[in-house]
Amino acid sequence: MEASLLRQCPLLLPQNRAKTVYEGFISVQGRDFHLRIELPEDLQMKNARLLCSWQLKTILNGYHQIVQQRMQHSPDLMSFLMELKMVLETGSDSAGISMKVMDTLEVALKKKQELCPPPPPPQFYSSLIEEIGILGWDKLVFVDTCLSTIKLKAEDASGRKHLITLKLKAKYPAESPDCFVDFPVPFSVSWTPQVTDQPQIGVRIAVLPITVPLSAGLVMYPCHCSWNFQIWYDTSSLISIYGQFLAALESLKAFWDVTDEIDEKTWVLEPEKPTRSATARRIALGNNASIHIEVDPKHPTMLPECCFLGADHVVKPLGIKLSRNIHLWDPENSLLQNLKDVLEIDFPARTNLEKSDFSMDCGICYSYQLDGAIPDQVCDNPQCAQPFHQICLYEWLRGLLTSRQSFNIIFGECPYCSKPITLKMSGRKS
Repeated sequence: MEASLLRQCPLLLPQNRAKTVYEGFISVQGRDFHLRIELPEDLQMKNARLLCSWQLKTILNGYHQIVQQRMQHSPDLMSFLMELKMVLETGSDSAGISMKVMDTLEVALKKKQELCPPPPPPQFYSSLIEEIGILGWDKLVFVDTCLSTIKLKAEDASGRKHLITLKLKAKYPAESPDCFVDFPVPFSVSWTPQVTDQPQIGVRIAVLPITVPLSAGLVMYPCHCSWNFQIWYDTSSLISIYGQFLAALESLKAFWDVTDEIDEKTWVLEPEKPTRSATARRIALGNNASIHIEVDPKHPTMLPECCFLGADHVVKPLGIKLSRNIHLWDPENSLLQNLKDVLEIDFPARTNLEKSDFSMDCGICYSYQLDGAIPDQVCDNPQCAQPFHQICLYEWLRGLLTSRQSFNIIFGECPYCSKPITLKMSGRKS
């Protein structure tokens, strides 16, 4: 029987000397299916146990009773396997849908394996835990169950709280993690593999000065011991990234000082909830007028890009003052103070403005925000000064027979006072 079994099922092999356990594969219609058969000591099939893979179970779905009958009446293992093959061939032919389901499951399994790669080696976790311990567990805000996503917190010199999110790869630290921060400028991480020309002693030492910016490449720290050599600390570590994160926070302190002062002491119309990466502010001036500024993160106290929004009789004098007093701009002063000096105005705070001083809603759609935009067009008639969304006014004027257009400028009548109104279309219309 052994020779016949080996000939018919060469991939099904005994797992012990008593030959009571067989495990391997059975081939049917060009497919190999995994199974395990456990026999009692008397090798009788009626008391045997059959364990199948999920693919084999899919084929045998609906044939369980037949398989059990064959196990009860087969005199030996060889006879049962021959009958099992016949059942499998019949089941595959008569239940083609099962094969299709199995193929679909196999494809789905492959996709799942691609999306969920195998876990990293144990040293990945041990080295990561060690690095977090050196860095300080108090800096850890979040870590997922796979230790592939880590969030660390930090404070800048002004007490502002910041987060950095790290997406670790399976080959960490051989590969740099993806870093996500809320910065107004790109955050590029210096990632250099470890290089040692001298013996390495305590590469991850607790005295690493992470509050000092780490320069690109390798950072050299003197070893305070009796041996005459130096330690080269590699920048391919969590500690190094955190040090670079702190250095970036320090370099952006002046920028955030400027934007925080604007947010606290003026009425910022846009954005409503500025993020740390937002460089633009639209500030209310009163009389349905506002100024849009773009702050340079690298030179935050320098004169920013300015654009006045509002009726001509309100914003034109402001533009004249800006041109006339631009020589007064002092980079040693704050940006807000410079704007006050150059424009010769005091920016009204939100708490000091009344609704009558600054109408918020569009005069056509009667809403404040429309697809993220707020009213930025104002009637030039001082007695009207009604604000509109650019797209609302564009659609209104386009529907009037009396309106005319020259290139990107539309001339028409104000929907409220019927006085002439001009709309200069910008790229934001779409």
